[in-house]
Amino acid sequence: QVQLVESGGGLVQPGGSLRLSCAASGSIFSWYHMGWYRQAPGKQRELVATITSGFSTNYADSVKGRFTISRDNAKNTVYLQMNSLKPEDTAVYYCNARRGVMEYWGQGTQVTVSS
Repeated sequence: QVQLVESGGGLVQPGGSLRLSCAASGSIFSWYHMGWYRQAPGKQRELVATITSGFSTNYADSVKGRFTISRDNAKNTVYLQMNSLKPEDTAVYYCNARRGVMEYWGQGTQVTVSS
């Protein structure tokens, strides 16, 4: 069992930056592929970025060049650095941990980009 707790969301103006954090507990963090997903009102949850246990990364086209995912296995934490934020980035952001058929989700953190 893995518990995930996100933090770092909030209100930011267009063009601004935020860094989301997801702290994991309950299992060996380094074994898990980690990811960030988001869900805007009225839309399906979508992939934002992933980072494997081997540190390979993948990004949605909409965030490439603006967002950076990273992980610190010593701190059992995955991060999402978000720069040049746009109003369309407004959503609830969820942390995800996956290993084989096991998958876990955090409770989500709200990100609102508005002037």
